[in-house]
Amino acid sequence: MSEPADVATTKGPLIYRQSIWTRATHWVWAICLFFLLLTGLQIFNAHPALYIGQQSGFEFENAILEVGAFNTPDGPVGRTTVFGQTFDTTGVLGMSGPAERPVFTAFPGAVTIPSFRDLGTGRVIHFFFAWTLVAALFIWFLASFINGHIRRDILVRPVDLKGVPGDIVDHATLRFKHGRTYGPLQRIAYFTVFFILFPLIVLTGLSMSPGMNAAWPWLLDLFGGRQTARTIHFIVMLALVAFFIIHIIMVVAAGPLNELRSMITGWYRASPGTPTVEGDKS
Repeated sequence: MSEPADVATTKGPLIYRQSIWTRATHWVWAICLFFLLLTGLQIFNAHPALYIGQQSGFEFENAILEVGAFNTPDGPVGRTTVFGQTFDTTGVLGMSGPAERPVFTAFPGAVTIPSFRDLGTGRVIHFFFAWTLVAALFIWFLASFINGHIRRDILVRPVDLKGVPGDIVDHATLRFKHGRTYGPLQRIAYFTVFFILFPLIVLTGLSMSPGMNAAWPWLLDLFGGRQTARTIHFIVMLALVAFFIIHIIMVVAAGPLNELRSMITGWYRASPGTPTVEGDKS
């Protein structure tokens, strides 16, 4: 395997950075989140609006987002309303496809599973990968607690907060430090994902289940109602998509071959001068 440009001339040591548990759950999450996103958009298409409160409004208006198609004197158009501000999103949201055969769904079939209107199938696939994600999260938390990965690499320490400005400068200038542990920005990002975003998306998902409402009614109180939980669920999904995009950009910028090797074999090419510790497996 050829080396990235940043380590090709002066190679640092190969260190065993990622355990089998981290690697396996990483790829399971990637698959799960792909199917959860696309089936989630299929489910959203069944009622393309988000609300704040215990219920959706009929005689009152509590929607913060609405996507749909509307007739105008010039023909149908797609419109998206966010906090009362309406935007023409024809061709992207609300109405898409060729002019002679437009499709009137919030999100086009190209980004939903199935690609056609099928709420039942979308829900079945969504729930399957949702529980698979929960199982992978449980395995990761258990393994990472036992092997010290959470304590060593994920928890944010005061020294990490002090190092944030310098780490921002390093990332902005593409000066990446390939070390044994994560840098300040990585720690903050992963802590946010694992201890805030993942728990939020799981709990808000459970809050939308009538069965869970009966078993754990306190979930509805915690999130201010099923409609608010649905809105938070959608917002967290957007945050995870943003994290994924930034994550891929950073992988490419830091040296994709080295990063991929780390998540496939566990071995990572560190910067020159990085001390090696036998048996250190994060």
